[in-house]
Amino acid sequence: MDRLEVMSMLIKVVEVGSFSAASKALNIPLPTLSRKISELEKQLGIRLLHRTTRKLSLTASGVDYLAACKRILEQVEEAERSVKGEYAEPRGELIITAPVMFGKLYVLPIVNEFLSLYSNINVQLILSDGNINLYENEVDMAIRIGELPDSSMIATQVGKIRVVTCANQQLLNAHKQLLSPHDLIALPSISLNITKSLPDWSYMQPDTKVMFNIKMPARLTVTDTEAAVNAAICGVGVTQQLHYQVKSAVDKGLLNIILAEFEPSSVPVNLMHKSRKYMPQKMKSFLDFASPKLKNKINQLTV
Repeated sequence: MDRLEVMSMLIKVVEVGSFSAASKALNIPLPTLSRKISELEKQLGIRLLHRTTRKLSLTASGVDYLAACKRILEQVEEAERSVKGEYAEPRGELIITAPVMFGKLYVLPIVNEFLSLYSNINVQLILSDGNINLYENEVDMAIRIGELPDSSMIATQVGKIRVVTCANQQLLNAHKQLLSPHDLIALPSISLNITKSLPDWSYMQPDTKVMFNIKMPARLTVTDTEAAVNAAICGVGVTQQLHYQVKSAVDKGLLNIILAEFEPSSVPVNLMHKSRKYMPQKMKSFLDFASPKLKNKINQLTV
């Protein structure tokens, strides 16, 4: 039995939550995958997984063993990278993911400048508004906007971004004065749906700092931020977006920020990477290069 191979299989099964999904991801026949995990359990003399028709979960022993597998495989990977020279000098392929519009506006220019300085590094920049799993997709680093869940990944905060509500002037002129977010219900709205569930719009009471939500009936629902902003410019409705997404339109007078005194707390922006004892130079170089530049760009948004 190739112990490292089976460890990798176990990790994948737990990550994706089922043997069938893991067999597809690993391109391994399902019976083979199931047999190898069973052989591992037999060799160890313990049960690692609880298997039912609907749910798969780790046993208490499985939790400890999985953590050990991850540590061992990281050490093996680090040793291989060290032999290849990736820890001695910045080299190799760097895979980065970022939200679509933020990536186009802020990350891509930084990547272009970074590549001009590091001739031995190639970058694959994946732009997606969905949170790509760094482990499943073998991604090195991610730019995340929003509160982070508890995880084993390392996060470097590079700033915070306002959450603003916007509309064009013609739409505002056609409705009564907006005194509070509750008045927005009378206006048509544009919602962004990238999670298959429409979120409520969040606001904060200025005097008490208490958060509250407004359920906005959407006149238009889109799955792309740029489309939502363009629709707002055309007067389709009011929309709530991150400040950087509408800054250009606001600066040009195409959109107005409204109800600024009720804005919720700004959301953090983080540069994230998988937890490693030793970070390859390609990742360290990008982190050191990109962090201050992203901080500067985000700070400019508040001006």
